[in-house]
Amino acid sequence: MATETKDNGLESYTFHIDTKGHFCKLPGGPEDDDLLGKESRSKLAYCVTDVPPWYLCIVLGVQHCLTAFGGLIAIPLILSQALCLQHDGLTQSYLISTIFFVSGLCTLLQVIFGVRLPILQGGTFTMLAPSLAMLSMPERTCPAWTQNASMVNVSSPVFIEVWQSRMRELQGSIMVGSCFQILVGFSGLIGFFMKFIGPLTIAPTISLIGLSLFDSAGMSAGNHWGVAAMTTVLIVMFSQYLRHMTVPVPAYSKTRKFHSSRMYIFQILPVLLGITLSWLVCYLLTIYDILPLDPKEYGYQARTDLKGDVIAQAPWFRFPYPGQWGMPTVSLAGVCGILAGVTSSMVESVGDYHACARLSGAPPPPRHAINRGVGIEGVGCLLAGAWGTGNGTTSYSENVGALGITKVGSRMVIVASGVLMVLMGMFGKIGAIFTTLPTPVIGGMFLVMFGVISAAGVANLQYADMNSSRNIFIFGFSVFTGLVIPNWILKNPTSIATGVNELDQVLQVLLNTSMFVGGFFGFVLDNTIPGSKHERGLVAWNEAHQEIEGDVPETSEVYNLPFGLSSRFLSFSWVWCLPFCPPVGREQGPLGDKEDVTKPGLTQTQASGCQ
Repeated sequence: MATETKDNGLESYTFHIDTKGHFCKLPGGPEDDDLLGKESRSKLAYCVTDVPPWYLCIVLGVQHCLTAFGGLIAIPLILSQALCLQHDGLTQSYLISTIFFVSGLCTLLQVIFGVRLPILQGGTFTMLAPSLAMLSMPERTCPAWTQNASMVNVSSPVFIEVWQSRMRELQGSIMVGSCFQILVGFSGLIGFFMKFIGPLTIAPTISLIGLSLFDSAGMSAGNHWGVAAMTTVLIVMFSQYLRHMTVPVPAYSKTRKFHSSRMYIFQILPVLLGITLSWLVCYLLTIYDILPLDPKEYGYQARTDLKGDVIAQAPWFRFPYPGQWGMPTVSLAGVCGILAGVTSSMVESVGDYHACARLSGAPPPPRHAINRGVGIEGVGCLLAGAWGTGNGTTSYSENVGALGITKVGSRMVIVASGVLMVLMGMFGKIGAIFTTLPTPVIGGMFLVMFGVISAAGVANLQYADMNSSRNIFIFGFSVFTGLVIPNWILKNPTSIATGVNELDQVLQVLLNTSMFVGGFFGFVLDNTIPGSKHERGLVAWNEAHQEIEGDVPETSEVYNLPFGLSSRFLSFSWVWCLPFCPPVGREQGPLGDKEDVTKPGLTQTQASGCQ
């Protein structure tokens, strides 16, 4: 590997050049890094199909894993309260290990067989809201004795059945709901749905995911507001004020041997750094007994020795397997709630695919790749339900942003991340370590994380004309009703009584899910109240999510199936009509020119019809 040095007048920067001896030109779009010169700002050291050295794949793979830690750890810890597991640290560690394992497995499936972009898969907050709504139904409320640590015997068959029955129902609902995503993806229906879903539907739906979790964040942070505030301040300081500051780190290359290299460490790992430092402070306050020893005193939950025995009890090696919590059960109410989360996750992922393609030096994803990506995400949700993570999987936007920071868009790096997460999921001690995080530290992380999720939803309004009274009404009404109705249902759980128990449960879950209520009103009002496409933001929205029609030669290396599967499958004429397979197009002729190609048994007219 060679290196090239650029000097932008501030200081010299050394860039690695890929094995082909060139930088990868991005398709367009400015990067956030203003310190790099204009010439290097739109280039990558490695494109999506390039293979960096193995050690670089591992280092950057670890970085992507660390970037995803915030979401991967937060989801099991939030679910554990609704599953009555807040005093069972060992089982919490098993949930964390399981979500690591499944996220790594789904990442490998997506990168190898799915959309084939360097995009990480992990737990999704879009399914967290309906899951909590389902578990908050009157018949699913945790028994009072599970809230008292002194009364909980984690090895008791009664306690095990309490939380496993809830988990099994959650598993079954996720598995059935994921079948809808598989159908939408592999059938190509995602393009049809995108015609009716615009910014004014997405904005309230995503925003209410974060807003509806304010109580969980407040309860966790309220155990010690000082520690929670410290965590929040650290994360904000690292991610906002120090994000352009470089830090020297040790590096190695064949030409320069061991040397120091400067990295934007605060921009890459703000959440992990903030949590680690707050965790360390709580540890010091614990060993010097500054924090109270009496469970009834304020601040006791900030101690780090509350679950100290979990690390010792957790096995070194534990292989998660499907059905580890028992045979999944299905409830109609749970499935309906999960479908709302699945729909939001699909639309969000389509946007992530285009952003990932732009930042990894790939052409915009064609329709067949998007269909396949959404379908594989559905398969991932099915696996997550079978394994029992209590959640599904989706594309991680945080890791898409990390591609622009590292300037390495190779999908082999994400393959390395997937392998690492699978390995981490099989080492029980790793999951056990994260269960010892003090509750106030988690609360401080929630304050930032849920706020960013809410703001990410509002950011979709940039495509719509917000000077329009129509759009202001739709967004305001959708968000407000998405807060009011679930709050009232939560306080009046017996108010829904139609006489049909199954219908009561469905309405209970749906009306208790903020993102469903807000998204429903946004969808109905946006598609029924008169307004032009420009006013509704559909024109700008479609331009931002532009799809390639037909087959562009430059896309084949990136998006076609691996191991020569595309050419093998396309020898069968019926495969050409499948919406998740590369369409018939113009292929390379023997003299280098493009010529029309038709397969045996399929005329050009028939091939065009399949497209």
